[in-house]
Amino acid sequence: MSAALKTVIYPVTDLARAKTLYGTLLGLQPVMDEVYYVQFNTEHQEIGLDPNGHSKGMTGPVCYWPVADIKDSVAQLLEAGATELEAPSDVGGGKLIASVQDADGNVVGLVQTP
Repeated sequence: MSAALKTVIYPVTDLARAKTLYGTLLGLQPVMDEVYYVQFNTEHQEIGLDPNGHSKGMTGPVCYWPVADIKDSVAQLLEAGATELEAPSDVGGGKLIASVQDADGNVVGLVQTP
């Protein structure tokens, strides 16, 4: 597993408002602007806005750590005591995400890029 944080996704209830706010904060236009997800890319960070995040159980921002093999990484974290929240799934273009929860309820996201 890698130690460099790659992506932070915020659950939002009003995607248009959030897109305006984060666009202003970052001084950027989105690189992806869909009804189900908006993403901004800074030099070293991806900032995502998920209008379905709350219904997925997100209670705040989730950091996604890059991994080479998402299934293996999830298995290792489960063995280390985590609980699976979201099994690995393709979110488009071969990009896979998953999330687990630690013993204190913190959500840890994982991302595997093609």
